[in-house]
Amino acid sequence: MSLRAFHLLFIALSIVLAAFLAAWAMAQYQAAHDMSYLAGSAASLATAGALAVYAVAFQRKTRNM
Repeated sequence: MSLRAFHLLFIALSIVLAAFLAAWAMAQYQAAHDMSYLAGSAASLATAGALAVYAVAFQRKTRNM
């Protein structure tokens, strides 16, 4: 496995982890109605989105390597 492929795999796993964290925080918010869970969910979704943008940019940058 090349370093490029490992990097893309690691980014993909990080996106999945951020999405699961957002879902967990939203479930906790619905149960406890604590605003910190809502903020954590929003931050996790923003992180997943930023990682997705980074993955696309990284893939385009390293396509010809």
